[in-house]
Amino acid sequence: MRPAQATLGALILACKEDATQFSALSPAVFAELGSAVGAIEAGLESTFDFKTLNYLMLMMVDPYVHFHVLPRYAGEQKFGEACFEDPGWPCPPNVAHANDVDDATMANLLATLKSANAGAAE
Repeated sequence: MRPAQATLGALILACKEDATQFSALSPAVFAELGSAVGAIEAGLESTFDFKTLNYLMLMMVDPYVHFHVLPRYAGEQKFGEACFEDPGWPCPPNVAHANDVDDATMANLLATLKSANAGAAE
């Protein structure tokens, strides 16, 4: 789970290898990427009613190969008692935005995401 929830259900897809360039990944990791993406998308689709998914490979703060996986929404979303906005919609996501969510909601969201994406976390 992405600590700063720019949108409801935002994740990080992190590489198992310590590569700092996408081209440095092994063929095995490239082969595994498809199944990881499939599991993430299936888990998010079964949990949230997003309009589309954005995958951003920014690697500016953390130099290791990873993607920010951002479900996108046309309107405000509720999870428990918390409201989540997607202020960038329908343009590129605002990755600097973090929905203000209390610790209990974050713990519940983490448990929900872990359950929905159990196959992708390996």
